[in-house]
Amino acid sequence: MFIEPFIRQRRAGWIEVISGCMFSGKTEELMRRLRRARIANQQAEIFKPATDVRYHPTRIVSHDDHAIPSTPVTSCEQILLLASGMEVVGIDEAQFFSDALPDVCNDLAASGVRVIVAGLDMDFQGKPFGPVPALLSIAEYVTKLHAICAVCGNLAAFSYRKTSDTAQVMLGEKDLYEPRCRGCFVDGSKVRQ
Repeated sequence: MFIEPFIRQRRAGWIEVISGCMFSGKTEELMRRLRRARIANQQAEIFKPATDVRYHPTRIVSHDDHAIPSTPVTSCEQILLLASGMEVVGIDEAQFFSDALPDVCNDLAASGVRVIVAGLDMDFQGKPFGPVPALLSIAEYVTKLHAICAVCGNLAAFSYRKTSDTAQVMLGEKDLYEPRCRGCFVDGSKVRQ
């Protein structure tokens, strides 16, 4: 008697990371992917840190003023509770979450969820920022976006802070930051010293 082996069908989840400097289009790309998931009738939710109220308390807003409803959370662990039943989970401004975010994303992906995370990979000093470097190492898909250098017009990968404030986290826009290529970033850092 031939018995077919039991094949377990399981929806596969994965992690996508969208990284880059400020003004490179990370949030816009995150919103584009979430909109496509919703067009495909997938259950999708997007989360953001509650501390990021630059544009709107309950919306993700790009620098081009495009917006999408989101759920603000005070910790990344809340995402696990609030993402129940979702097929796609988006997370914006990942650099502002704790180092527990990679574990949260792994748990979601292991349960079959497509996780799309957007965040700065480097701070204003050009150093790895928050949990994003760890997320880059565990993601199945990585998209590194670039802006245009505000000084010379080359591709920019760095977020240059235009003030002398040294706090790692400083919410701001074009008034405080500009995208720069490596050369212009290094030159600006030397002038500031």
